[in-house]
Amino acid sequence: MGHLDWQRDNYRITTDPQRFDVDAIHSYLTRSYWAEGIPKSLVARSIEGSLGFGLFEGERQIGFARIISDRATFAYLCDVYVLEEYRGQGLSKWLMEVVLSHPDLQGLRRFFLATRDAHGLYARFGFTPPGKPGNFMEITRAGLYKSAPP
Repeated sequence: MGHLDWQRDNYRITTDPQRFDVDAIHSYLTRSYWAEGIPKSLVARSIEGSLGFGLFEGERQIGFARIISDRATFAYLCDVYVLEEYRGQGLSKWLMEVVLSHPDLQGLRRFFLATRDAHGLYARFGFTPPGKPGNFMEITRAGLYKSAPP
């Protein structure tokens, strides 16, 4: 499938990674609670291996969401953000609507995400705490990017 684009007023969402501003994405992620200090090379590599959604005002990238998926049974939503000065305009809701409507993400058996503080946003779209949290396991390397060389 080719790249998709959505337009709303002065804003645009695209799945075309050639249009993503890796510097802007890295700038936000490196100060986020979930990827603090992440090297730009890892951000670029993560985008290459994922389905990304860039949110733009004109040519300025103001938001992003990334999906890791086999596009058949499972997806993991991550790296979702809208710049602080653009919040409160419904852009995060629009970004989520676009992500969840993507043709490659329909009919999945499981769609995961992790959040510290945006449960209300995601609940609007049907996300709930895991029904059987005891079934899930993880390997977590907290602070990994802060200790890695640039």
